[in-house]
Amino acid sequence: MKLTLWTYEGPPHVGAMRVATAMKGLHYVLHAPQGDTYADLLFTMIERRNHRPPVTYTTFQARDLGADTANLFKTACQSAYDRFKPQAMIVGASCTAELIQDDPGGMAEQMGLPCPVIALELPSYQRKENFGADETFYQITRALAKPVEKTPDVTANLIGPTALGFRHRDDITEVTRLLADMGIAVNVCAPYGATPADIALLGAAHVNVLMYPETGDSACRWMERELGLPYTRTVPIGAGATRDFVAEVADLTGTAPCLDDSRLRQPWYAASVDSTYLTGKRVFIFGDGTHVAAAARIARDEIGFEVAGLGCYNREMARPIRALARDFGVEPLITDDYLEVEAAIEALAPEMILGTQMERMIGKRLGIPCAVISAPVHVQDFPARYSPQMGIEGANVIFDTWVHPLVMGLEEHLLHMFREDPEFHDDAGASHHGAAHVARDEGGPSAPRRATGATPPEDISGKMTAGEVIWLDAAERELRKIPFFVRSKAKRNTETFAAERGMTEIDIDTLYEAKAHYAR
Repeated sequence: MKLTLWTYEGPPHVGAMRVATAMKGLHYVLHAPQGDTYADLLFTMIERRNHRPPVTYTTFQARDLGADTANLFKTACQSAYDRFKPQAMIVGASCTAELIQDDPGGMAEQMGLPCPVIALELPSYQRKENFGADETFYQITRALAKPVEKTPDVTANLIGPTALGFRHRDDITEVTRLLADMGIAVNVCAPYGATPADIALLGAAHVNVLMYPETGDSACRWMERELGLPYTRTVPIGAGATRDFVAEVADLTGTAPCLDDSRLRQPWYAASVDSTYLTGKRVFIFGDGTHVAAAARIARDEIGFEVAGLGCYNREMARPIRALARDFGVEPLITDDYLEVEAAIEALAPEMILGTQMERMIGKRLGIPCAVISAPVHVQDFPARYSPQMGIEGANVIFDTWVHPLVMGLEEHLLHMFREDPEFHDDAGASHHGAAHVARDEGGPSAPRRATGATPPEDISGKMTAGEVIWLDAAERELRKIPFFVRSKAKRNTETFAAERGMTEIDIDTLYEAKAHYAR
């Protein structure tokens, strides 16, 4: 664990909260100091849930450390059961409370509560959020799932979706529809929407559909060993993976493969004349392992991008991502340090980033368009509309999400191209005011309101420097005429060219000399 401004994953108890919040009839008693209640905001504010997470905190304070904090936990545990009457409870400690070593599991077991109590041992200083979610669901499944009689008709369990998951709600709907087209009903979806009683019925299905390995892999492997439940390895994100998923489910269940792709527009769009400018665009992909692997396949095989680099932040997926990187001929980046990710993006100078909320902010600083493909995400990636990532409609959504930043970027580039035009230049007023429009510097209606000393948008890049190399105004204006998707590379090459020759200033001649040099 280290102190950082941003983080891709929270501590493991946040992963446990994602499982508890996704389920019904389950309550989580968390031994934690007062400050750790911040986790409530992740669900009520970012995911915009209409109820609080089912979590009770002991919320001890500094003055309690010299007293009996164990008794505080017991009181909180009893109060939680008396108030909520859950079917089952999970108990554990936050990263701070772990240092006290009060053993919440042992204390809860001694209390003799009239419901199953599942103790969580989550090493906060070695593991992180996705591990916490995976381990929590595994422990719940191990404690509650038992061998039961199979359903008369072929059914499947959907395994892995949690609260605060990237489009999990809509992915459930899409995968359910894929299975229904094959005549396969859903037995249990867990943890999302499941109760402890539902967990006990997991063994009645004929197959497990592992939607998110980060949060359901351990449980699926346990059910395969103990309940004889095979599980799918293909995650249906993208048109090709969706077809492979349907074939895999058919093979595991002995049913006929059936895929209604009449709603699938992505392949046609990707192959259309309007999209040919996408071909060969260099993209950098980063996020959780599952979504990165899916995005790499879509980018290369379905849209025609060139994958310039890829990586993941969750080390549990490091091995498959390294293997994938070898297949793509790129160097894998396995890190949870956003500064390393930013350095890699800046060095590669891709034309687009496929990443998380973190990469979206990095892209804004570097002037590179970004589409979000993976958690962690912000409130805008929990849309009220139907917006899955999986299945047929997911393929359409992904294509729109990825292409729109490039299209809007081209539109922005056209505005830059014509900024010196008599009608469109920066000092001209808005053309829709007709003859009455007044230029901004004359205080007309088109003049934007700015605080004194604020930097205008056209000057946002400021003076570009690399060591002692300074860009002159004329060269900087010329640089902005270069299309956005190669501008950062041109800037870097020019600065390198100037530095190697001992130049301290870059003018227009230097810019074109560098261009000619690197074009040889």
